[in-house]
Amino acid sequence: MVVLTNQFFYNSTNTYVGFDKAAPNPQELIVAPGDGYIASGLATLWTAPATAGTYVISLVSGFYNNAGTWTEPTASNAFVPPTLSGRITVTVVAATAGGTYSATYSACETTPNFSAVTAANIDGVDSTASLSNGASWGIAFKLRDAYNANLDQGNIVATATGGALIQLGSAGTATSTPVAGTASTVVGFRTGELDALVVAQATAGAPITTTVTITYNGTTVCTKTVTIAGKVATLEVSEIQTQDLSTATHTTDIDESGRITGQLFRVIAKDTAGNRIATDSIGTFSADSTALALASPTVVAASIAVSATSSSSTSAYSYSTGLYTCGAAAGSAKLKMKFTTTATGEAITSPEFTVRCADNPYTYTASWDKASYVQGDIATLTVAFLDSKGNPANNVVSPGASVMVLPMLTAVTATGSATMLPNAAGVKTYTLTVGLATGITAGTYSTIIDFTGLTAVAATKQTPAIKITTGGDTTTNADVLKSIVALIASINKQIQALQVDTKAITSS
Repeated sequence: MVVLTNQFFYNSTNTYVGFDKAAPNPQELIVAPGDGYIASGLATLWTAPATAGTYVISLVSGFYNNAGTWTEPTASNAFVPPTLSGRITVTVVAATAGGTYSATYSACETTPNFSAVTAANIDGVDSTASLSNGASWGIAFKLRDAYNANLDQGNIVATATGGALIQLGSAGTATSTPVAGTASTVVGFRTGELDALVVAQATAGAPITTTVTITYNGTTVCTKTVTIAGKVATLEVSEIQTQDLSTATHTTDIDESGRITGQLFRVIAKDTAGNRIATDSIGTFSADSTALALASPTVVAASIAVSATSSSSTSAYSYSTGLYTCGAAAGSAKLKMKFTTTATGEAITSPEFTVRCADNPYTYTASWDKASYVQGDIATLTVAFLDSKGNPANNVVSPGASVMVLPMLTAVTATGSATMLPNAAGVKTYTLTVGLATGITAGTYSTIIDFTGLTAVAATKQTPAIKITTGGDTTTNADVLKSIVALIASINKQIQALQVDTKAITSS
């Protein structure tokens, strides 16, 4: 049933006034004091029809005229035109779906920040955050029926696998954030209007991945899997580069690979489950003092330039970047890095790793992986850079631009970059295909490898030769003639041998 009430009208003095809502009789609304007219109730009762559908109900208001007579509005009435006082749209359904859980209007999502959650912004989109040791995941949810109305109170049950601890709470403010629970199953009698569940580690420092299931009156309304990393258990050192002599910094990306600028080695911190850990806000790195003392004077310092800020294995910021300072002489040394967790004071030391110090590229050699290639082969050119003392050069200073003449070859990797850097062993390799778009001419060719900045000082331009064939029959006329001459000589030897044998038989 729908009730519509017209609350305003014109009185006998043509003054537009409102009904007195405090009238003792709900069917009679009294005009303002002193008016003298009594208005009859204008509420209208509407009963829903038996046929399901959508209905529009409009209320057009009437008025009292100067003679005190109630006048119904008409289109031709000159005193006051009919007025649309109200309009509502009503949907009639065959059977109500109110009070029953609807997945369409309900939502559930993971979040690391309960205070930012409101019913309006729960949209079912999970957070992409990665949580470190000691942090807690939140699961925010709202439960609605088919009319997007809050459900009545019901039994909400949540369970977590793997021994994770959970607790029901609320969301929306920092003070409402639930605290960690003491069990892996919790039960509450509540509406789920704007609800929250906190998920925490069962054991401090131990990593956990858990699947949480939430039900309302036995119906599963939410299933989420979350991970909380444990404490730092291991340090892995990789991507070790060769530093310049008497240098503490590094400002060029290695081998054009797009790594973080300033990296001479990288350190990945992991928990016991192998999860990467963002170390930036939970502790500090330092060089192991014993190993550093033994490395001196080849290496005199080591540190972390940028600590990891992400735990995603696909992020370039999930590893820390390290630097080390070389002394004045080339050589190798062994280092260890240490990470200390601020909250506990616990320190983890990396395995021993070897670093190298060398001077800048000064000379170079160039060679091919094979002496002969067939059309369609893959050819590899290796250029080895040496410092002024003959040591493999460092790979933090570019040898400069190059000019390469490579007949019958097509470069796959770039050859002329002035910012090119060799690898940690002072070597740069180039990949080429044998053949040209216009075809190939078989023969032996000299290639030219010229790093112009080095050859202008002390290096020698390299000219390694290669043989190129088409891959078909490569026999020449000279080869055929040579074979014929050899065959004739062989036949003559056989004839001479037969003649000797004949003489011997005759004599006997």
